[in-house]
Amino acid sequence: MICGVDEAGRGPVVGPMVVAAVCVESDAPLRQLNVRDSKKLSPERREALAPEIRKLCRHEVLIVEAEDIDAKRSEMSLNDFEALLFADVIGKLKPEVAYVDSADVNEYDFRRAIAHHLKFDLEIVSKHEADDLFPVVSAASILAKVTRD
Repeated sequence: MICGVDEAGRGPVVGPMVVAAVCVESDAPLRQLNVRDSKKLSPERREALAPEIRKLCRHEVLIVEAEDIDAKRSEMSLNDFEALLFADVIGKLKPEVAYVDSADVNEYDFRRAIAHHLKFDLEIVSKHEADDLFPVVSAASILAKVTRD
């Protein structure tokens, strides 16, 4: 199983941050849907793709309110908190490989931070702009954005 993880709403002061993960045996069905980074799709296209993604994939979505983000920021950096949230959704899906959109300038540090919170071994591929590179991350990006909107 492969998993893709992304978030929506990391930057805004108002509103929740949404972390989404999708898990599939193969990304071929997602490629057939022509999923893309949610920022490159119209709201109508995202809304049309979201139910298709939910049908094709196991998925997890976390919604974290701004107040909860603020509270956690007193304990850890936003990057570390996001790594914790990514680990949470990955842990629920238990894939063999997870592709994640790196929140840290150092992709390796973000991968390591996620792995620190997991209780099982897996390959983590942490890349900047992973939502452009991997269909599973694009699909997660779409679910996160649709949920947040």
